[in-house]
Amino acid sequence: MSDVSNARPAAVVTGASEGIGAELARVFAEKGHDVAIVARRGDRLRALADEIAAKGSSRPAVIELDLLAHGAIETLAARLSEAGLAPQYLVNNAGFGLLGRIAELDQAEQLAMIDLNIRALTALTLRFLPSLTETRGGVLNVASVASFMPGPGFAVYYATKAFVRSFSEAISHELKPAGVKVSCLCPGPVATGFQARAGMSFEGLMGAMKPALVPAEEVARQGYDGLMAGKRVVVPGTMNKVMIWSARLSPRAILLPLLGAAQMKRA
Repeated sequence: MSDVSNARPAAVVTGASEGIGAELARVFAEKGHDVAIVARRGDRLRALADEIAAKGSSRPAVIELDLLAHGAIETLAARLSEAGLAPQYLVNNAGFGLLGRIAELDQAEQLAMIDLNIRALTALTLRFLPSLTETRGGVLNVASVASFMPGPGFAVYYATKAFVRSFSEAISHELKPAGVKVSCLCPGPVATGFQARAGMSFEGLMGAMKPALVPAEEVARQGYDGLMAGKRVVVPGTMNKVMIWSARLSPRAILLPLLGAAQMKRA
């Protein structure tokens, strides 16, 4: 039986308990989509669902789930089915970073980062692709400006986001004939819970990168608009575009020590 048989098409947003994920859930709901919000912190998801419903949109389905848990993808599929929802838009926002040298960071945490940022994102896309195709929907993968450059001091995180962007651009081409849009959202630094999880000091980052900062709500809105327009890569903020352009032109012998020094200032 098809995922969309007797089900309402919905936008499924992972990592929706705060930050960009929560803002993306708000935007999709505001635009009239049924929404399912997924994250580990159920209390925050329920509060977000209540807020969205209070503004007149349909109350999102709340799915409290750790995407790194065994069988999580099938659990999510089952929960969506129970709620009478079929994925039309998949928003792969769940992810985290770790600041520090790879030899000094916890190995298990670094591998968990790869599992969430890459493996879970890919598994979700593959699992729900039939539903996305049948509903002629789309995928919005949240990467980062980090995807355009190497990141000494943030090596594994930058590498995972490079995968996300490469994967997104490739499947955007593959899936276009089927009517499925794929966009990769590449924000710069945004004031969210990401910094605390990564072991970063956002206060120290503010002074140096304030011109590049785009609020989470604007990042989400540009991500949504870019997806609906079929834009492959969305980079919010002029300074972030300049940063990417500069990184592409800079010799690695110059860029690597500069980026490494900048990362260590974030600690």
